Amino acid sequence: MKSESTTLQGLILTRQWRDSVSGQSLVYWLATNEGPVRIEFPGQESVFFIPASSIPRAEPILAAQLKWRSAPVELRCFSETDEPAIACYFSNQRDLGLARALLHNHHIPTYEADIRPTDRYLMERFVQGTVEVSGDFNFAEGYLTAENPKIRKASYEPRLSVVSLDIETSISNGNILSIAIDSDDVRKVFMLGRTRPSSLPYLEFIDDEATLLRRFMTWFAELDPDVIIGWSIVAFDLKFLQDRADTLGLEFDIGRGRSPVSWRFLDRGQQRVYAVVPGRVVLDGIELLRTATYSFESFSLENVSRELLGRGKLVHDVDSRAVEIEDMHRTDQESLARYNLEDCTLVLDIFKHTGLIDFAIRRSCLTGLEMDRQGGSVAAFDFLYLPKLHRAGFVAPVVDQETIVHSPGGYVLDSLPGLYRDVIVLDFKSLYPSIIRTFHVDPLAMIK
Repeated sequence: MKSESTTLQGLILTRQWRDSVSGQSLVYWLATNEGPVRIEFPGQESVFFIPASSIPRAEPILAAQLKWRSAPVELRCFSETDEPAIACYFSNQRDLGLARALLHNHHIPTYEADIRPTDRYLMERFVQGTVEVSGDFNFAEGYLTAENPKIRKASYEPRLSVVSLDIETSISNGNILSIAIDSDDVRKVFMLGRTRPSSLPYLEFIDDEATLLRRFMTWFAELDPDVIIGWSIVAFDLKFLQDRADTLGLEFDIGRGRSPVSWRFLDRGQQRVYAVVPGRVVLDGIELLRTATYSFESFSLENVSRELLGRGKLVHDVDSRAVEIEDMHRTDQESLARYNLEDCTLVLDIFKHTGLIDFAIRRSCLTGLEMDRQGGSVAAFDFLYLPKLHRAGFVAPVVDQETIVHSPGGYVLDSLPGLYRDVIVLDFKSLYPSIIRTFHVDPLAMIK
């Protein structure tokens, strides 16, 4: 389609950077009134800062292994020395990470080396959650796309398409037994099994697991939701589907434009994991409820749904449901389809009951962080504060460097063990940010 210059507003769904031989590209997917929109900024550089006095030592260390460049900037290091900063530019984020490690090993401090390039691009333009985009747009593969458009902060009320996803699996052979989707408009269950008559209009039988996965991914691309919700959806459902796709030699491409899912592990044990589905936000009910300060004796779907909705799973013995699920798949696949779909419906109703989608949107617009970001109080502070710190003439140290003054943490009173009839919990969530905002505490005062 011929490109047309236009201006539109949207909510940022996902943000990624792509490293290639030609440089680094920043890619953002938006939800707009005109449908999904993909904007890209090619030829970007990753940057951190070092003290000017460290340049003679840093140059031979980095030049031996990396391609990079440096340039003076009108900024100073946020430290007691208050010396001028030098910007160090890299063609991709991988080289920046390597450079940071090399300098750290030689005790050369770096500043703002922990800021993601996709976040830096937005924060420097004061874009938080919602954005106005102006540029030449093309229509291709069902989406509007633009390269190097102008962006700025905007106020926009999105209407997102949301689906709840849940899978059932076999504990005996590790196969996918069924995949269910529920939403306000569509209900669907893909069942592994021989085609047979069914009274359930949403049930589709598929003979083998590879065909089931391919059919699901094709159907999902046509449905094209903005948000995928679930219960332990990243650590279990999506990770299991990814593993089965890998085993079967398939690409798990449920992102927009049939983009594959990418994964980020936040610790060496690979216990905390993020799934990046280009163009779609993935929200886990457990993590989002915790972020929204909900507290339950157990965060199992059965317990939370009983407490919030007054109903639970469609199995007789929740503790032995794995065995019951396999029995249903062998003897009563319609009951398994109902059970699988009801799990989706429970999650969907919990999100509606608690307003979690709206909470995730508001949080993103307030902090500038991704809708699916877990925790991130330090990152949120960085996102809001760094642009103002730059305008005050300073660059910030990275989190893992020594602070100027070591201060004790919050004081905790000793408890008195015993049994009490009434217990009141006074727990101030995110107390430090609250103190900062209430008393207008500015970290810049530490060095001025």
